Amino acid sequence: MCGILAVLGIAHNPDGKRSKIIELSERMRHRGPDWSGVHHHKDCYLAHQRLAIVDPTSGDQPLFNEDKTVVVTVNGEIYNHKELKAKLTSHTFLTGSDCEVIAHLYEEYGEDFVDMLDGMFSFVLLDTRSNCFIAARDAIGITPLYIGWGLDGSTWFASEMKALIDECEQFMAFLPGHIYSSKNGGMRAWYNPAWVSERIPSTPYHPVVLREAFEKAVVKRLMSDVPFGVLLSGGLDSSLVASVASRHLSASSAAQWGSTLHTFCIGLKGSPDLVAAKEVAEYLGTCHHEFYFTVQEGIDALEKVIYHIETYDVTTIRASTPMYLMSRKIRSLGVKMVLSGEGSDEIFGGYLYFHKAPNKEEFHGETCRKLKSLHLYDCLRANKATSAWGVEARVPFLDKEFINVAMSIDPEWKMIRRDLGRIEKWILRNAFDDEQAPYLPKHILYRQKEQFSDGVGYSWIDGLKDHANKQVTDAMLVNAKYVYPENTPTTKEAYYYRSIFERTFPKSAARSTVPGGPSVACSSAKAVEWDEAWGKNLDPSGRAALGVHVDAYDAETKAPADGTISS
Repeated sequence: MCGILAVLGIAHNPDGKRSKIIELSERMRHRGPDWSGVHHHKDCYLAHQRLAIVDPTSGDQPLFNEDKTVVVTVNGEIYNHKELKAKLTSHTFLTGSDCEVIAHLYEEYGEDFVDMLDGMFSFVLLDTRSNCFIAARDAIGITPLYIGWGLDGSTWFASEMKALIDECEQFMAFLPGHIYSSKNGGMRAWYNPAWVSERIPSTPYHPVVLREAFEKAVVKRLMSDVPFGVLLSGGLDSSLVASVASRHLSASSAAQWGSTLHTFCIGLKGSPDLVAAKEVAEYLGTCHHEFYFTVQEGIDALEKVIYHIETYDVTTIRASTPMYLMSRKIRSLGVKMVLSGEGSDEIFGGYLYFHKAPNKEEFHGETCRKLKSLHLYDCLRANKATSAWGVEARVPFLDKEFINVAMSIDPEWKMIRRDLGRIEKWILRNAFDDEQAPYLPKHILYRQKEQFSDGVGYSWIDGLKDHANKQVTDAMLVNAKYVYPENTPTTKEAYYYRSIFERTFPKSAARSTVPGGPSVACSSAKAVEWDEAWGKNLDPSGRAALGVHVDAYDAETKAPADGTISS
């Protein structure tokens, strides 16, 4: 990942403005420690902090067209850049960067080229001939982007809001799948598939079609000129990513770094993820790296974690902390890119609360809601927790074409049907249940969903709650609605995270970038209505899915129950 900052339309441009832009851009140097660049044209600045993954020697940014009248600063990867370049036969490319194609596509097609890009990206492009600009974000919001406005009428864009908070009176998260045009006035959607409107699809389920679409999504993400690996928790999603990557590694450009895949896992000693990940790694023959952390080490990192991920959402912080610690270890090994399994649970209804979906219409509507808000949760976590240490996370499940295939399937096939032996994400498990050439051991392929913050060790969340209880008094929680009237925290853990966030990001615009509302086991507020008991047991942990998780909380005490599944 890289860090981008763009300031357009500055009313007053004193001599010290360039220095200030550089200082603000450097707040994101963790995202791109390999090189820095800044371009100034009249009242506009484009700055960049580079993490070099493709073409490390010549792909420094900002990037240009042939005569340097079009300038672009990009955070992301364009997986189909070679195919796009082949169509631009009249253009001369100055670097081997996959992102340079954006400048040339704009020259050829104007603003209507964004849907041609296959990848994860946020970019700002300046056309110096007309002094107009555009900004765009990928379909799901895998890469972060914020838009802000200065008192002088300037428009600002940045990968992280810490670069905006000093200079912008207002800012917000840039909407995924949208483009902002100064010429055409404001923001409009460039990505609008059928599932966005939550229409119920009817395409029959074809296991081979689904499997091949996912394999293509993984293979295209093996595009790398630097060492890489896979984050392997031992759950279904990360294990499938590792399995497919290991099968196709030798035929990819990434094979230059060796024919053995490297995998990484973190947890408290003896945690479920560590045990399962080690078994999967041995089965696949990967070079496996197992990292440990203690509850206290995680607590010690909380302030830094919240600074980097820029949220006070409870489940995001719980899961980001071990990912943040693991990313530091991964970078110390010289690895700069990893593949990860985010997105599957939203697409296939993998969270345990989906067991209570009353019908396929509700089920599909919830997957759509989860997918549309993913940029505020798991995408934010996966990107910012890894980028804190200069590591790029790629997410095959959020491939645009794979989503089109998976979200077109009749949701009746995704429904959890115990009477038919279908557990959560059955259609994905079934697609990779190959008796002749197994992708995974059977019991791993059918392992129950475990949220990352639970899988690293159940005592992690319990330890966080205990720590928060010591920091936040009963009186503080009673008065929370007066201290924090917006998105009022309802638990001591949430209050504790909010207090850290407010110290770091005190503006009202910052707190408004974080979503709120009741949730159980990562559900939307709407899905809480599926079970009356959930309203009394609101917690984002998977163990809050009473009657579903094998180690569910007790309904009265919210302590782990006896481990049985109620029928």
